[in-house]
Amino acid sequence: MKFGLRLRGGLLATLIMFGAPVFAPVGAVFVSSSALAQTVQSISVEGNRRVEVETIRSYFKPGPGGRLDQGAIDDGLKALIETGLFQDVKINRGAGGQIVVSVVENPVIGRIAFEGNKKIKDEQLTAEVQSKARGTFSRAMVQSDTLRIAEIYRRSGRYDVSVTPEIIEQPNNRVDLIFTVNEGAKTGVKSIEFVGNNAFSSYRLRDVIKTHESNLLSFLSSGDIYDPDRVEADRDLIRRFYLKNGFADVQVVAALTEYDPEKKGFNVTFKIEEGQQYRVGTLDFRTSIPNFDASSLRSFSRVNVGSLYNVESVEKSVEDMQIEASRRGYAFAVVRPGGDRNFDAHTVSVVFNIDEGPRTYIERINIRGNTRTRDYVIRREFDLSEGDAYNRALVDRAERRLKNLDYFKSVKITTEPGSSSDRVVLIVDLEEKSTGDFSVSGGYSTTDGALAEVSVSERNLLGRGLFAKASVTYGQYARGYSLSFVEPYLLDYRVALGLDLYQRTQLANNYISYGTKTLGFSPRLGFSLREDLSLQLRYSIYQQEITLPSYLANCNNNQFLADGVTPNPAFNPSPAFSNATGIPLAASTNGLGCYSDGEASLPVRKELANGKTLTSALGYTLTYNTLDNNKNPTDGLLIDFRQDFAGVGGDVSYLKTVADAKYYQSLVSDLVGLVHLQGGILNKVGSTDLRMLDHFQMGPNLVRGFAPNGIGPRDLNPYGTQDALGGTKYWGASLELQMPFWFLPKEVGLKGAVYADAGGLFDYQGPTTWSVTNEMTTTRNSSCTPSTNNPATPGTCTGLVYDNGNVVRSSVGVGLIWASPFGPLRFDYAVPLTKGKNDRVQEFRFGGGTSF
Repeated sequence: MKFGLRLRGGLLATLIMFGAPVFAPVGAVFVSSSALAQTVQSISVEGNRRVEVETIRSYFKPGPGGRLDQGAIDDGLKALIETGLFQDVKINRGAGGQIVVSVVENPVIGRIAFEGNKKIKDEQLTAEVQSKARGTFSRAMVQSDTLRIAEIYRRSGRYDVSVTPEIIEQPNNRVDLIFTVNEGAKTGVKSIEFVGNNAFSSYRLRDVIKTHESNLLSFLSSGDIYDPDRVEADRDLIRRFYLKNGFADVQVVAALTEYDPEKKGFNVTFKIEEGQQYRVGTLDFRTSIPNFDASSLRSFSRVNVGSLYNVESVEKSVEDMQIEASRRGYAFAVVRPGGDRNFDAHTVSVVFNIDEGPRTYIERINIRGNTRTRDYVIRREFDLSEGDAYNRALVDRAERRLKNLDYFKSVKITTEPGSSSDRVVLIVDLEEKSTGDFSVSGGYSTTDGALAEVSVSERNLLGRGLFAKASVTYGQYARGYSLSFVEPYLLDYRVALGLDLYQRTQLANNYISYGTKTLGFSPRLGFSLREDLSLQLRYSIYQQEITLPSYLANCNNNQFLADGVTPNPAFNPSPAFSNATGIPLAASTNGLGCYSDGEASLPVRKELANGKTLTSALGYTLTYNTLDNNKNPTDGLLIDFRQDFAGVGGDVSYLKTVADAKYYQSLVSDLVGLVHLQGGILNKVGSTDLRMLDHFQMGPNLVRGFAPNGIGPRDLNPYGTQDALGGTKYWGASLELQMPFWFLPKEVGLKGAVYADAGGLFDYQGPTTWSVTNEMTTTRNSSCTPSTNNPATPGTCTGLVYDNGNVVRSSVGVGLIWASPFGPLRFDYAVPLTKGKNDRVQEFRFGGGTSF
């Protein structure tokens, strides 16, 4: 046995001495015992051009006594290969058994270029690839970069992309790296299907998700591009939608995607198990906290017995209750909802359990990723700070507020253990996004004609959370500019301060004979009283004047000036004046006097003579909003109540009150009902008369089917401009049914509407006489019909002759609503059923605009 061991040992030594190969790693070599005795400094290096000899030697770590053994040599070889600096590394024996490391260095990349890429810029691809100019060339890295570029294109919806790397050798061991990209066509979503949905139609569910089917207008948006992350997020959106509508057992089992080579796009199918729809059977409040009355939190519950079980209402109730408990001194109170299902009655018994939670405090709030936004802008969205009791409801509220700021692509708040077991650290991870906007907008309406606007805005000015906007408008009949500034936290309180400076010019058009110029300034304060209730206080000061061609304001029945002797150079009498006095008509050959070239209504001319008028007013708006979607509501209530008191200085005084309410309700088969009620009243305050310009002017904004300013009191002078005078009181009611076009893809964004409107505008209380021109009011009179040969009866048509318009107007019509990529558009065709004798009708109406 001993002989055998010695023999094997002797044989092994013999093999090593004569260099006979024994199993070893690739590139490695066994060296003799004399070589094993060498030090690192005795290693010889060959083939290196850029990498220093000492750098290569540093990868070989000697053992005890500074000597190299076989393990150190093997480890050094592996380390050199893993650097990526060399194409090949070999270890050989030189003369006298010296270790020789032979290397072939990788080339240096001279430049990196991209060819064929049109949809993604060179700068973006350069930032994504690992290979860099003046860096070391590595084939493994190039292969990884090729896959990365292809993945970027797939994320943008181009699954037919192909990327080919090309290496061009240059002198001095340099190479140019060229990535040739064949982008291919955009890979969109060709169809979206739902399986297992019985309570809601596929058309309705397509409105819930973010992914859309491809259509002719898809080039204007990116919602139809296949994105697996977005599809996965859509599963949660569908689930949340069902949970909000009473389906407590819903499961979105899968989102199946399949590429269709014929359509060159993806088919997406969502498999849904709806379960039963539940209502709230009972509501109870329980607590284990001593001396705490759980039922006192009932008023903070948004869950009502008999209503559909709504998970969102439960979550918001939990948040409100937990915050209220904290305010009462129970900082560690935790509200946990529970529910027992009654499968036979289809009800859920909801229980809110208020218990004492763990006594945990916030040690620090660490904010990461805010390269531009100041820390205090983020921290002020928290209702807690370092040292406070940890309250998950307040943390969730802060996260929601940060998302609503619209400063960040993503917001995520997590916790980490603190320095002790009762301490936590809040980690706020943010990814910022661009908050500046430059837009060029265009639009057209039957009221204002063509209109263009250029605006520049910034939602996060200087990273301080300030909002600023400047815009210039130019159109056929409307022009002006505006400057706006908002400080959302005035003096570090949750009160928004807004400042608006504006100038507007409204030109005469087919609906009014006069133009107006308005220059104003308005500071305002905004308060959020509740999540669904807000208050705005404002002060408005503006200067207004009327513009009118001279030939529409040249009637004057005063033959003499105030002394009764001196002739009045402005004397240009009306027909009634000449007939009443027998004095021949001045500057007229047809018996119409100053009416021969037309004449604006008396209130308009009086406003013109008054010149610039200053209005100073205080006002407020109270808004109640429970809409499920502010842009495309299908359920909820929106109420606005506004009052403005003018007379805080200035030239006019009045009290104007306006109320507007809209109620949306989802009906069957994706139908949405809308009830719209509105009304207003203008009251005279003090001895100052009301101006015509302060009256309400109504048209299709009250009853569709009528022209702008087409409803209400009107000047009846047949040879004048017959301007609308407005009224001090109005009311309106509308019923509308909105429905989708089921035969069209949801992504087209078209809806139809049928409606019935009714309303009235009446009680003009503006100027009716004018002593400067010796004009007075004459009631409506059938004899007020001057003609060439038979001017009006004396005493008529001397001033304002008007119809007070106290008639109920009504209409029925149809509409086409298009949420187009060019902006919201609406077409209406309405037919009046009842109207005033002198109303103006406009059956077709169109309005819309866009930003591009």
